Amino acid sequence: MTVQLALYKGKGKIGNAAIRLWTGSVYSHCELVVDGWCYSSSVMDKGVRRKRVGPDAGQISLGAHWDLIDLPWADADAVVAYFAATDDDRYGWPSLIMSQVFNRNRQSEHAQFCSEWCANAIGLPSPSSYSPATLGATCAWAGDLIAA
Repeated sequence: MTVQLALYKGKGKIGNAAIRLWTGSVYSHCELVVDGWCYSSSVMDKGVRRKRVGPDAGQISLGAHWDLIDLPWADADAVVAYFAATDDDRYGWPSLIMSQVFNRNRQSEHAQFCSEWCANAIGLPSPSSYSPATLGATCAWAGDLIAA
């Protein structure tokens, strides 16, 4: 199984616009894609969840509004296991505000925001320090190192 980082660059809702404005990036959300499933923490779904990739209602269509980065170094089984361990976690408003707004890099127990969850799932240090944009840049950089 392979792992990809999916970065959302669509218009979205007001929250997406606020994240793009705050981070100065086109990206406002991220997911990890493993074997036809997207894994993340979503404010719309109130926390950690997985959704099937596809065009139907309740699925995520990874079309023109998404950029995908291959993560050949990431362990797909570890991502799925991390999902199983955190499936009941709520959306991480406290860590989002402390880490992204006040730059305090604080994690909350049983609550994660999207890029924090993805960084945790692939084993990156200081997971609450990542925005979707910085996570994407870090993953692209790591992929370039491996390809070199």
